Amino acid sequence: MALKDRLPEDFIRHMRQQLPNETEAFLNSCEEEAYAGIRVNTRKISVSEAKEILPFPLREIPWTENGFYIDKDIPAARQPYYYAGLYYLQEPSAMLPASLLPISPDDRVLDLCAAPGGKATELASRLSNNGWLVANDVSAGRAGALLKNLTIWGVPNTCITVETPQRLYEAFGCCFDKILVDAPCSGEGMFRKDSHLISSWMEKGPTYYAPLQKEILSWAVKMLKPGGMLLYSTCTFSTLEDEDVVSDALQKNPDLELVSLPLLDGFRQGFTSETGIGPYPDCLSGCVRLYPHRISGEGHFAALLRKKSGTAGSSVSGDESSGADWFGDWKACGDASYNRRASGTASDGWMTGYEKTRSAQKQQIPKPVLDFFSAAYAADARTDINALLPAWHYEQMGDKCLLMPPCSLPRGIRYLRTGLLLGSLKNGRFEPSQALALLPEAPLSFKCLHLPAEDERVIRYLKGETLALTDAETAAAKKSKSSHSPDWVLVCVDGYGLGWARINGSGLKNKYYPGWRLQ
Repeated sequence: MALKDRLPEDFIRHMRQQLPNETEAFLNSCEEEAYAGIRVNTRKISVSEAKEILPFPLREIPWTENGFYIDKDIPAARQPYYYAGLYYLQEPSAMLPASLLPISPDDRVLDLCAAPGGKATELASRLSNNGWLVANDVSAGRAGALLKNLTIWGVPNTCITVETPQRLYEAFGCCFDKILVDAPCSGEGMFRKDSHLISSWMEKGPTYYAPLQKEILSWAVKMLKPGGMLLYSTCTFSTLEDEDVVSDALQKNPDLELVSLPLLDGFRQGFTSETGIGPYPDCLSGCVRLYPHRISGEGHFAALLRKKSGTAGSSVSGDESSGADWFGDWKACGDASYNRRASGTASDGWMTGYEKTRSAQKQQIPKPVLDFFSAAYAADARTDINALLPAWHYEQMGDKCLLMPPCSLPRGIRYLRTGLLLGSLKNGRFEPSQALALLPEAPLSFKCLHLPAEDERVIRYLKGETLALTDAETAAAKKSKSSHSPDWVLVCVDGYGLGWARINGSGLKNKYYPGWRLQ
């Protein structure tokens, strides 16, 4: 049965109201194939470099600078560059929300409904190491996928939380410069991509999701700093989940204003009372709607909100601003501040933001960890662990070894990960983590086995197999400026880290993370 013949009558009736002159074109588009896309990880590779090395044709997506259409038949998820974190597989319209939120490099950013990580990875790409991302999902199961994707992306300056929006507000207060709320929704815009969503819609349609969306957005507004910006988005056409939710937030929060979004070719403005759909204010024409018969992608809705500067408004309580202190004196934590602290000339601001909050937790780095970095660093690289992330500090949590950021995060909420997992101590030895291997800086810091993408050992490595080495490769891998064990090597494809291996005679024992291996 054709997909358009399976659509619920109530849904079709609503679409006829929205698209009185385009209903047939919309219904016919439901029979077309959904589009596939990738988004380039500009944290690791430039768009121009990606165009040169990716072995399949790319066609630019109009609403994002680093997104491209690809042929649906291309096995992009089985390419070595995917495992190196050079790109993310994402439906083209789903790239819109993160591209519309104006991120500055030093921002404190919250992705409130972040799993599986498509939007969070893009937000992280646009932050410097002085910025910070809190990626949250209420489901621990979905947050696991979020952790994996942010790890592959090579993002250290993030924490992953598993909390309700209310609990996050109670912990962080009003401290975020930018917030993305890609809200759970009825999924009408994805019917063509996943027809199973139709039965889900019939069980839990817009009337189920709209109250949930309003509640989520209300807590997000509370966490937004004055002058900050919030992007609300859904993948549904329902005005009950789109304009109605945004209108409700504007009505309840006079300190909010709507920022008009660019109307690109094929986009449609949000509905207002003048369009005859809903009692919505004229400003909602500044929202954007994507329909599959108008653009090369699925359905989406986006609205950009700003909290006015210098006003508290109805959404802000008297003690809300105290949440900003959780990030300490972060902006003083660049290389210069690190050097001042090391030389004993740290400012009072640094001492307040870092030393006083972290001094009790700072720990001596165990010898096996120091031995690893001494042996594994390339001959021309610094052996100081802090060379990876200046101003961060070492912490030990059980057998886990971490570099932690110079900010004091709130306690009492569920963290899946904070900071950078360096590795684990096992039987007196240090084993480096997959997260360390996938840092953008890793191939420039550690001893590497550099393999071209066409080398059959790349695929063998990703499958978890032992690799044979040439005599020259063995000699280079064993070369060390340390008397300690030099047996760890970072395996790279065309200069981008994949994972670790250990020298075993004239071969490499594969240490690629078992749960991620190519099947």
